[in-house]
Amino acid sequence: MNIAAIQTFLCVVRTKNLNSAAAEMNVTQSAVTARLDGLEQVLGQKLLVRSRKGATMTKAGFAFLEQAEVIARTWENAKAKVSLPRGITNLFSFACDPALWGSLGEAWVKKAKASHPDTAFEVWSGHTPQVQSWLQSGMTDAGLLTEPIVGPTFQSREFATEQLIQVSTTPRQATAWDPGYVYVDYGPAVRAQHVEAWPGDNTARMAFSNPDWALRYLLAQGGSAYLPTTMAAPLIAERSLFAVEGAVDFTRKTYLAWRPASAASFPWIAP
Repeated sequence: MNIAAIQTFLCVVRTKNLNSAAAEMNVTQSAVTARLDGLEQVLGQKLLVRSRKGATMTKAGFAFLEQAEVIARTWENAKAKVSLPRGITNLFSFACDPALWGSLGEAWVKKAKASHPDTAFEVWSGHTPQVQSWLQSGMTDAGLLTEPIVGPTFQSREFATEQLIQVSTTPRQATAWDPGYVYVDYGPAVRAQHVEAWPGDNTARMAFSNPDWALRYLLAQGGSAYLPTTMAAPLIAERSLFAVEGAVDFTRKTYLAWRPASAASFPWIAP
């Protein structure tokens, strides 16, 4: 199977047009068509419905899409590993849940880089199902997630327990409801803690799945929200945010998962 054909399929899916894909890849439209024809012939399935208006995926195309992305990313990863700069002997591919990067992931990568100057790092953003697929394929060495990955081809450990505190852009005490409250969804475990602590029927007018986005919104628009202590502490110290007096704190567990083969090359990811 030709990697160029797979890359062309992904480009057409992204641009939804053969002409646009040809321009982006700097090839002729006939080359794009030939690559797609060859790929469909090898797979024995029609992947795209092509017309003058554009290109849309078939059922088989949707089924192939995830594997095509894995193959293309694995290829790019392999190319990166064989073209490392002088003095660098390893490439560590790290996946991080986007909601964990600002509070935990960035600091961990910074520390790992300082401790392992002979290693290059690349960081990918993904949620648990994606990261599990990337780990299984070998495209990623380790992932920082909000839930553990269980299986014979994975290993994982509890990474950290984050404390989540309610903060506000103005000094205040805890109340049954703040009209400016911004809800941050930290997943089922924290959701249950939130319902127990704040059983009211009021619904926040603004909600985020990522605390970094919630923080930017708070600083721009005002209000209150639950944020990781590591994220909120510097802003509390400079009085840009204030801890809400009397508010219940929550906790969130995070997990680091990795491939056993990766632990042989990067033993520092294991406990």
